[in-house]
Amino acid sequence: MAAPVSSTGNVLLYFVAIFIPPLTVFLKRGLAADFWINILLCFVGWIPGVIHAWYIVARSEGAM
Repeated sequence: MAAPVSSTGNVLLYFVAIFIPPLTVFLKRGLAADFWINILLCFVGWIPGVIHAWYIVARSEGAM
């Protein structure tokens, strides 16, 4: 049985996503396509990168 996702860990990731969105996506998904998409979104603008990072944290099944 998988360990439950820590809500405290997710709250910390939401906070980190405000300042460094790609780091949050990297911690959740690694160097997958989501990470590179987030890098591109951060180049477009900071807000799209933050929204994408929050989406990844909210939809991610695994813990950090």
